Amino acid sequence: MKDYSVAVIGMDMGDRRSELCALNEVRTVLWRNSVKMNREDIQEFFESLEPTLIVLEAGTHSAWVAELLRGLGHEVIVANPRSLRLITSSYKKNDRNDAELLARLGLADPVLLNPIVHRSSEDRADLVFVQNRCALVEARTKLTTSVRGIVKSFGYRLRSCSAESFHKLEQEVPECLQEQLAPSFGCIKVLTIKIKSLDKKIETLCEEKYPETQRFRQIRGVGPVTALVFALVIEDPSRFDDSRQVGAYLGLVPRQNQSGAVDRQLRITKAGHKYLRSLLVQCAHYILGCHGEDCDLRDFGVRLFERGGRYAKARAVVAVARKLAILMHRLWVTGEEYDRFRVRGQRRESVKTYKLRAA
Repeated sequence: MKDYSVAVIGMDMGDRRSELCALNEVRTVLWRNSVKMNREDIQEFFESLEPTLIVLEAGTHSAWVAELLRGLGHEVIVANPRSLRLITSSYKKNDRNDAELLARLGLADPVLLNPIVHRSSEDRADLVFVQNRCALVEARTKLTTSVRGIVKSFGYRLRSCSAESFHKLEQEVPECLQEQLAPSFGCIKVLTIKIKSLDKKIETLCEEKYPETQRFRQIRGVGPVTALVFALVIEDPSRFDDSRQVGAYLGLVPRQNQSGAVDRQLRITKAGHKYLRSLLVQCAHYILGCHGEDCDLRDFGVRLFERGGRYAKARAVVAVARKLAILMHRLWVTGEEYDRFRVRGQRRESVKTYKLRAA
C-alpha cells in the first residue's frame, strides 16, 4: 500500500491555541494536533516538518504566523474570512472541524479561499501610528461628548469650539461641576497633546519615507493621514491592472445578487480596509461641502446628488469617495500632476471640435 505524505495542513487559529489537521493527497486525515499561540511553540512544531502547504484564516495572528511559517520554508495561504461561509455557517462549527475544512478547501482549489496578502511588517509598523491616533481621537471625542452632556443636564451649555481647544473651556464650567469634571478635562488636554505629537510624526513620515503622499495631497480635502493610510494599505500600486479595481478593493462598489432577470440594487460591499474607507468618505464630504473647491470631483458628485431620491446624498458621497480612490491610484501610477479641471477641459475641447465640424 502506498504511503502518502502530508499534502496540506489546515490551521484554525485561536487566541490561546490553534488546531491543526493534516491531509494526504487522497484527502485522508493523517493526524490532528494543537499548538500554543506563541512564536516559540509554533516554530518548534513546524520546523520539524517537511515544507508543505499550510492554510490558515485571516485574523489577529495571521500576519506574524504566516511570516514565521514562510521563514521556515512552508507555503502559506491566508484565506479571506468573507469567502468561508462553509465554515462560518456550519451547523457543526468547532475548531477541530474548521481546521479540517480549511485543509480540504486548500487541497481542492486555493482560489475558493480568495487568498489575501498581508502587508510587510515595516508598513504594518508605520500604520500603527495612524491606528494609535485614531484610538486617541475616539477617546477624546467620547470624553468631550460626555462632558457636554453632563453640563447640559445641569441646565448649562458649553460654547462651540474645535476639539483641539475644548480643554480650554474648563474655566467656563459651572462651579458646582468644576471639581467633578477636572479629571476629564485633564485627560482631554493630555490626549490633545499626544494627538498633535502623532500628527507631526505622520507629517514626517509622509515627507521623508513616503514621498508619493505629496501627489495625493494635491487634491484639496486629502490630508496627511488619508494620504499615508492610502499609501500603506495599497502598498504596491502595480498589483492593480486597472485603477478602477481600487474602488472594489476598498469595498466602495455595490454588492451583486443577480439571478436570471432579477438584478437587485444592493449596498456597497464594505470589503477591504475599514479605516481607509471611512477616511475617503470623510474627504468626499469635504469635497462636496461648503469648503470644497470647484473641481471635476465636485461636479461629478453634484450631478449625482441632483438626480434626487431618498439616498441621493449618500450615494453621491460614496461615488465621490470611490472616484477619489481611483484618482489617487492613477496619480501614483502615472506620476502626473493633479489637474482639477481635466474632465471639464476635455468636454470643452470636444464641444469646440463639434462646432468646427458643424461649421
